[in-house]
Amino acid sequence: MEGNTLTLNGARVEYQPGQTILEVAESHGVHIPTLCYLKGCSPTGACRVCLVEVAGARALVASCSTPAEKGMVVETESERVHKARRLNIELLLSSGNHNCVTCERSGDCTLQALAYRYGIETPRFPIQPQPYETEDVNPFIIRDFKKCILCGRCVQACQEVQVNRAISFGNRGPHAKIVAGTDTRYDLSDCVFCGQCVQACPVGALIEKKSKFLGRIWDVRKVRTTCPYCGVGCQQLLHVKDGRIVKVTAPEDASPNKGRLCVKGRFGYDFIYSEDRLKKPLIRENGEFREASWDEALNLVAGKLKEIKEKHGPDAIAGVSCARSINEDSYQMQKLFRAVIGTNNIDHCART
Repeated sequence: MEGNTLTLNGARVEYQPGQTILEVAESHGVHIPTLCYLKGCSPTGACRVCLVEVAGARALVASCSTPAEKGMVVETESERVHKARRLNIELLLSSGNHNCVTCERSGDCTLQALAYRYGIETPRFPIQPQPYETEDVNPFIIRDFKKCILCGRCVQACQEVQVNRAISFGNRGPHAKIVAGTDTRYDLSDCVFCGQCVQACPVGALIEKKSKFLGRIWDVRKVRTTCPYCGVGCQQLLHVKDGRIVKVTAPEDASPNKGRLCVKGRFGYDFIYSEDRLKKPLIRENGEFREASWDEALNLVAGKLKEIKEKHGPDAIAGVSCARSINEDSYQMQKLFRAVIGTNNIDHCART
């Protein structure tokens, strides 16, 4: 085998220039555990969980940030690697209150999965108390600093994925934390509540406030759909329990949004179950609304539109399609106005 090759767990494999050891391993079906690594963002090597052994290197190296080199001999599962990974996971477990019993991310927590994989029942190090209280004042996101492992994935999601730059690292040593702005609350900072930090968090430090205690990963089924709020067509995963949406995330590999959502796409689903949502047509008579059948309501609207068109022409009529309607309904709306009524006076509320 010629070209750019290295030895990975005893097998000679090819790699592309610029790839890291982690990327080479993934491309050849070799799994290396990670915590701080966020695909598509600048690798930091902060968690030291992705350590591998490279022949000739003085120490274990972080596979997420170490470039692959020709002739490299890499071991991903040696005894030395396992010992180092276990130590780092134990240190992370002792960094705060990682109580899996009531944690929203239980069953979907990377740190929990790693502790199970490496057989860690009780960390040998004492739990370090965190000096910061849980932030629970905004309507969308709960920040539990006692569960934060300072992996930095939320910072990368904010700065490199969404490019909002609302959060960053702050303070030093035992007082280090993820800060919003100059260390203020989310709702008092430049945060736009897109929730990308929540989706990137590998533990329970950031959770959706609206979905708390409504269902864990094994309680829900995920339904792929398209966000109806605008014309971008972002892909969503609806987390459904007992026929109700309890949370919304985005599939990482789906275009056009590639795992990203805005505040409306991620949190704006309350209207579905609103007590004020109209379920039957209403017709106003003598200043009061009364319930009507669909046939009666549609006949009334059709008659009024026909009357206006005959008296004033088609351009006297205009329509605005609702962002909460599905894309197919919006298409039918514009088709009705252009092909049936004969006007281009049709718009969509999300465009403004």
